[in-house]
Amino acid sequence: MSELQIPIEQWQSLSEAEQAQRLARPGRTQAESLRDKVSVILSDVRDNGERAVLNYTRQFDNSEATSLRMSSEQVDAAIAGLDDKIKRAIDTAYQTIYRFHEAQRPQNLSIETAPGVQCELRYAPLDAVGLYVPGGSATLPSTALMLGVPAQIAGCQRVVMVSPPNKQGELPAALLYAAKRCGVTDILLCGGAQAIGALAYGIESSPAVGKVFGPGNSFVTEAKQQVSQNDSGCAMDLPAGPSELLVIADDSANPAYVAADLLSQAEHGPDSQVILLTTSMTVAENVRQELIAQCAQLSRADIAEQALQASRLLVVADMDEVIAISETYAPEHLSIQTDNARELLPKLTRAGSVFVGHYTPESGGDYATGTNHVLPTYGYARNYSSLGLVDFYRRYTVQEASQDGLRQLAEAITTLAEVEGLDAHKRAVTIRTENKP
Repeated sequence: MSELQIPIEQWQSLSEAEQAQRLARPGRTQAESLRDKVSVILSDVRDNGERAVLNYTRQFDNSEATSLRMSSEQVDAAIAGLDDKIKRAIDTAYQTIYRFHEAQRPQNLSIETAPGVQCELRYAPLDAVGLYVPGGSATLPSTALMLGVPAQIAGCQRVVMVSPPNKQGELPAALLYAAKRCGVTDILLCGGAQAIGALAYGIESSPAVGKVFGPGNSFVTEAKQQVSQNDSGCAMDLPAGPSELLVIADDSANPAYVAADLLSQAEHGPDSQVILLTTSMTVAENVRQELIAQCAQLSRADIAEQALQASRLLVVADMDEVIAISETYAPEHLSIQTDNARELLPKLTRAGSVFVGHYTPESGGDYATGTNHVLPTYGYARNYSSLGLVDFYRRYTVQEASQDGLRQLAEAITTLAEVEGLDAHKRAVTIRTENKP
């Protein structure tokens, strides 16, 4: 690990172009090529249904796959031997996530906007939702909880979880236990863009859903975007791509804590990005040494090392500029490791999730503090929100006017209709006000 190079740079010494480059995310798969490949897969799934998804599953995951849907008996058999310690950990995380999301229940409202005119805002749970849980090199029961708990609280009638199986056609028992804990109704053994297609368009063993949720690789993210723009597809939650973390640290920060947090995101994948912004050169140097030492001890050291190549240790003149840089970058995860961390919160709003203080590791939010870990990445935190309970609802409005109420608003409505040249709009009012019932 001695060859690992992690430069420290003075922000003020960089040109504007260099500063912009330091905050640039790692390059994504060539956009046009990716779009075309995903479009072909989605078209195949839309036209050929389950047969197409099975073919892709055999090609990419389990060459012997003969079916996609897991039975409840298969799920029960898989989790029968799961270690009780793992079950307790999942149960604890379930409880904290449930508690935080339960408090987010939206309330219907009703208000009289004018005498005799009543307006309402109502919420209804989505009927059917799809939950995408990535597979590959990591087992992610936490993602099943983050998606499954709010779907369960909202009261979605059908909850379909998809995840790529291993070479033996299996899913991890911990993932299945989490899914069962959340009341997931259907489990499909498939991943990638084809799984998003199965959710959006429906297949023989599982009808289409109304909205897809969950993080994934570039193929999954592109597939979600494409089906959400297709009139035969479905809605999506938010753009969630490669993981990222920005840490703000001052002289009070513990370099070992900072490095551990940076590595906790770097080990997600080679396209993850982690950034340190600090006002202290000493802290930056000590964090660098800790990164090198701690990275060497990781089971996923090779992955973390690749991610560190696109990561930054930046020394900034003062905290005001640190805040400005963070707000420009808009990280998925923001860790504030300073002695006045909570005082900085009002100025740091562009982040998917914020971790305050020296004893709030980012991995806490990934698993069990209760907040959701499905978050906007790639700077989308500027205009997208972290996943929450309300995302599993539709909201709609209701209005009712009495005869007198309509008469009082008639002049305003008809005048605006005249301004816009919409005669039928005006007539819909005057036909009621000019004639007695």
